[in-house]
Amino acid sequence: MYEKVLIVEDQFIEANDLQLMLGKAGYHVCGIANSVQKAKEMIEKERPDLVLLDIFLKGKLTGIDLARQLKEDQTAFVYLSANSNEEVLAAAKATQPDGFLVKPFREKDVLVTLEIARYRHEQTVRSGHRQEAQLQKQLSRIAEEDTGPDQKLLKTIMALQSFIPFEYMTAGFKMPGQPPHTHSGFLRITFDEYQVIGPKELMIITKLKMHEISALEKTGPVEIMPVWYNEEAFITLSRSYPIVGLIADTFQVRSYLVLPMPLASGETGIFSFYSRRPDAYHADHIAFFSRLQRALTRAVQQVIPSTTNESSGSAIANSDVPATSTPSFTPGFEGIIGSSHLLLNVFDHVTRVAPSDTSVLILGESGTGKEKIAESIHQLSPRKKNAFIKVNCAAFPTTLIESELFGHEKGAFTGATEKRIGKFEAAADGTIFLDEIGEIPVELQVKLLRVLQEKEIERIGSKSIKKIDVRIIAATNRNLEKEVAEGRFRLDLYYRLNVFPILLPALRDRKDDIPVLISHFISYYNRKAGRKITGVSDKVMKNLTAYHWPGNIRELEHLIERSVLLAKGSILDDVPLPNLPNLQDAKGMNAVNAHPGSKVKTIHENERDHIVEVLKKCYGRIWGPGGAAELLNVPPTTLTSKMKKLGIKRENIV
Repeated sequence: MYEKVLIVEDQFIEANDLQLMLGKAGYHVCGIANSVQKAKEMIEKERPDLVLLDIFLKGKLTGIDLARQLKEDQTAFVYLSANSNEEVLAAAKATQPDGFLVKPFREKDVLVTLEIARYRHEQTVRSGHRQEAQLQKQLSRIAEEDTGPDQKLLKTIMALQSFIPFEYMTAGFKMPGQPPHTHSGFLRITFDEYQVIGPKELMIITKLKMHEISALEKTGPVEIMPVWYNEEAFITLSRSYPIVGLIADTFQVRSYLVLPMPLASGETGIFSFYSRRPDAYHADHIAFFSRLQRALTRAVQQVIPSTTNESSGSAIANSDVPATSTPSFTPGFEGIIGSSHLLLNVFDHVTRVAPSDTSVLILGESGTGKEKIAESIHQLSPRKKNAFIKVNCAAFPTTLIESELFGHEKGAFTGATEKRIGKFEAAADGTIFLDEIGEIPVELQVKLLRVLQEKEIERIGSKSIKKIDVRIIAATNRNLEKEVAEGRFRLDLYYRLNVFPILLPALRDRKDDIPVLISHFISYYNRKAGRKITGVSDKVMKNLTAYHWPGNIRELEHLIERSVLLAKGSILDDVPLPNLPNLQDAKGMNAVNAHPGSKVKTIHENERDHIVEVLKKCYGRIWGPGGAAELLNVPPTTLTSKMKKLGIKRENIV
């Protein structure tokens, strides 16, 4: 139990009620603050173990502003929320609270939420400390290796990937009174494959000359403190600093994190991370950096050559380090196809949580591959040599699921003619995967909670308790928060399972992976059916890429399987798609299969064609003199945003 709790609430009656509830339950309330400023003063003085934090407070600052500091200080906090709009709740969730309490408060809900918050916070902090300790050891090993600085730099950034996500990053330095200099960049290609982007590569990609890139670099932002910029702030930064805009345009990134590190030589080492996700970076990354700064600084001093030792224009790509480090397969992720940045981000989360025993909740639409991700977590964990037991909670009737999970004794109920071992016992020392966890009846959720809390089970009809050591991975396509609100899922069980959530992207959000998935499924069903299909026609590929895929990867697989079996030639040139509403025009005609001559172009299609035509004339160049942005008389960042909205990919034009 927490020794000290601080209440940050500007409504006296509500704050007083909370204080009475907590005092009665044995908590020590060290104070009540009605503003962020007052709360900061009390936190400094009292050092509370947990903060109950209202979102809207007196003054300009909100509870969300204070939450960022609490997260950095690793202080547990629970939001006190009334009826907040979706935007406010999204901002609150982004701070990763240890719980939510919705006004008006019920004593039972308050006490349960605080107990869960303690558990979640302890699990998160313990897991974080263990992972960071492992990273420090890894950085030390890299620094001691008998390899060149270029190899060490590559290994260092690969070690950081699961802690600081990025699709593109640069390593460089800055001397006092001089502009920053980029030593080299790394573009992530697959899970552990990186393309080295030196000055020559950047010149080829951007179609700029070296002196033009150098001129842009000299006017770049000079950060002396760690800072991040997400979507809107990043767009503003891109407009102010052309070098940032060039990177945003070239690598299609939407957020930015910079970590400057003062070095013993007087220089400042600079790691800059860029992500294609709009909200990739937050205060946790700054806090992580502050804890690891000493180890990272030591690593940087060995991997980034000093300006006095580096010849002009040198880059890792020109040294002995290969441009890529290509594995023949990704160990632990066999059978998972794709390299989109959203899928790679899932891989990073898996590699980070797999070595621990932390409970994992896999979220995502039906058909996104939740079972395969669960298998990967098990295969990358210390439990991989032990059992991995799968349970589809939706496949059993309510009367049988308890026996299926926990087992029963002979004679426990009608039909129980012999003793039976349940799935949890079968998974001893291994992992149990509870798919469709949202389907478990409420009355059975209490027993599942006991397994999580006490690590023990009780067979039906037994009078004895059996201790078990099992890691739990759960998955659902339901919105469990909505299920909790409507009384169909226990709040305490939800937070026990949701210690480390992993959200799988829908196939429509990772369309870059569709061609490689199609190729994989064609190859698989060729072998299975004895066919020799070599691929799909351009028309079919265009239609499959444009389709919405409500059934995700499972729907794509079934469609390819059927098409392979029915194909008359070596090329799939007719893959009929369902006539779903999102594919229909105003007259109800299927837009994907409609004859091209029968459709009048929309304003957006005309705009798209015009932009594509201008880009072709500029050989795909957007930025700088003679670029498409200049010809169209729009800012480069505006053109880039329009291209994303209209689905125009620069690499398909160049």
